[in-house]
Amino acid sequence: MILDFDLLSVQEARNLLQKAKEAQKKLVKLNQEQVDRIVKNMALKAEKDARRLAKIATEETGFGNEFDKMTKNLFAAKEVYEAIKDMKTVGIINIDDQKQVWEIAEPVGIIAGIVPSTNPTSTIIFKSLIAIKSRNAIVFSPHPSALKCSLEAAKIMAKAAEEAGAPANVIQCMEHPSLPGTNELMSHSITDLILATGGPGMVKAAYSCGKPAYGVGPGNVPVYVHESANLESAAQSIVKSKSFDYGTICASEQAVIVDKKIKQAFIHQLQKHGAYLLSETEKAKVASVILRGGSLNSRIVGKSPRAIGEMVGLSFPENIKVLIGEEKEIGKNIPFAVEKLSPILALYTVENWEEGCDVSIQLLEVGGLGHTLGIHSQDREVIKAFALKKPASRIIVNSGTTFGGIGATTGIFPSLTLGCGSYGNNITSDNIGPQHLLNIKRVAFGIREMNAEHVQPSKTIEEENKILSNIAINQEEIVKIVKRILEEIK
Repeated sequence: MILDFDLLSVQEARNLLQKAKEAQKKLVKLNQEQVDRIVKNMALKAEKDARRLAKIATEETGFGNEFDKMTKNLFAAKEVYEAIKDMKTVGIINIDDQKQVWEIAEPVGIIAGIVPSTNPTSTIIFKSLIAIKSRNAIVFSPHPSALKCSLEAAKIMAKAAEEAGAPANVIQCMEHPSLPGTNELMSHSITDLILATGGPGMVKAAYSCGKPAYGVGPGNVPVYVHESANLESAAQSIVKSKSFDYGTICASEQAVIVDKKIKQAFIHQLQKHGAYLLSETEKAKVASVILRGGSLNSRIVGKSPRAIGEMVGLSFPENIKVLIGEEKEIGKNIPFAVEKLSPILALYTVENWEEGCDVSIQLLEVGGLGHTLGIHSQDREVIKAFALKKPASRIIVNSGTTFGGIGATTGIFPSLTLGCGSYGNNITSDNIGPQHLLNIKRVAFGIREMNAEHVQPSKTIEEENKILSNIAINQEEIVKIVKRILEEIK
């Protein structure tokens, strides 16, 4: 008997959601101590298997490299855990004695977790931790090209949770993912909220399901290098950030904008730290493989500079980490001006920070509105101007945007799901955490009486007209008095 794969996928989504619903009834009864013990064990097991999961993900997807994927797994298992471990997510989480208001946390319910192919295992670790911390069962729909590693990551998280006292089936993953199956998972009546990480199409579908959804937007991140910047530090940060996991993180730099007076010195520093400045001929060859049919060519995503070079008949040294092409044009049809999700950077030259400001906004409008922007400068006024004017949710100063955006090198909340706010058609501009997966009830005590004096009805139109008439009469009387006095003086 031949089974229809899409129907199988749809039925699987329904079955997993039904199991999650039963698990949620038990999960919601756990106290804070029990939840924290479960989350701690999950983080420890994820840390232990970080390298193995990275290896499986790299081999299966062909994106990025094993070491950096391990680092992402560890970031989720350690940095995210450290940020959430002491967070109150059960019962009364806050009391305002002055205003006499209690805040009580309740889980949102069953979560549909959409997993991308670029960051599959780290996404599952991250979303599992924040879901269970807030007492929500989660069902994952992985990208088909990352099925094996996603299943393994979910299995590790689920087993760790159950070992520490969580009910069975609080963490599940589809084994037969398909577009109809994923749509069923997101739109089913049992699903309460969607955590969507993936391409624009998938995120748009999530927002179209009629469910609360946290999505992300594309990250066409510009980074401006001001004349006051520490050029060596800026170059080192940008190259390290852009080359991390071969550019698969959406917060990575896509274009460098540099002041004309420091351009040559900055290029020298970029080359010193592993960047390769393409000739016009080489740039044209690389540009030829960036887009396919107006969209990003998946063949270059998460590939090394050498691999990209081989696609177009170019040979780059092993130590080259980033390919840079000088660009003047900006538009969705300009290969170097779009989000490239690979170690390819555009380089724009500007006269001053005002022009740098304009170019940054234009690049964000190409496809990165609301995401992230970087600036390297020692001038606080320039930094302030960039922060005030840019349609970006994260302004990363003097740090690589890949690491700064996710909160690894900045004080931003550590997260692997970055909201883009209304700029990018998202519901929030925050870095997503357990706090976004809670319903907060408020118990409010009466602390004052309603003051009747402050709510007196306004005067009627007739009363206002009478007052105005009196004012007019008084003015006429005053004029007569003044005239009489003047006559007596004469």
